[in-house]
Amino acid sequence: MKKLMLPVLFICLAFAGKAQLRVGQAVPEIELPNTVDSLVKLSSLQGKVVLIDFWASWCAPCRASNPYVQKLYSKYKDKGFEVFAVSLDTKKKEWLKAIRQDKLKYMQVLDNSGWRSKVAERYYVDQLPTNFLLDRTGKIVAIDLEGKELFDKVKQLVQ
Repeated sequence: MKKLMLPVLFICLAFAGKAQLRVGQAVPEIELPNTVDSLVKLSSLQGKVVLIDFWASWCAPCRASNPYVQKLYSKYKDKGFEVFAVSLDTKKKEWLKAIRQDKLKYMQVLDNSGWRSKVAERYYVDQLPTNFLLDRTGKIVAIDLEGKELFDKVKQLVQ
């Protein structure tokens, strides 16, 4: 029986260490370079409603959602809404090209570690796109919203 307990304990600890971020929690800090290599902290947006959007230039679903996120940003940026887009691109040139092509005007930062990203690991990102919607206090109010659901939730939070 004792021989069985030790492996079971390790398995339980492994699963406990993989706990996902949940609605109601504060998020870990992010500090990454923007398009001109200046470090930007997520906490610099404190007091705003923030969509943290994990994406990459090579991700077709991400690129398909970019125009929608841009439209959402354009509509609510003057009401305290910000997008903090975290790219997992490994090639800065491709990332910058995608930003230009998609005409993205919101905040962009790059973690060029790709899937080895420590930021993505702290956020338990295992697919792209992944997003986290934060209220003005920095707490998660929704995860992976899209379409009308995302639009409606942002509208509710900025009023």
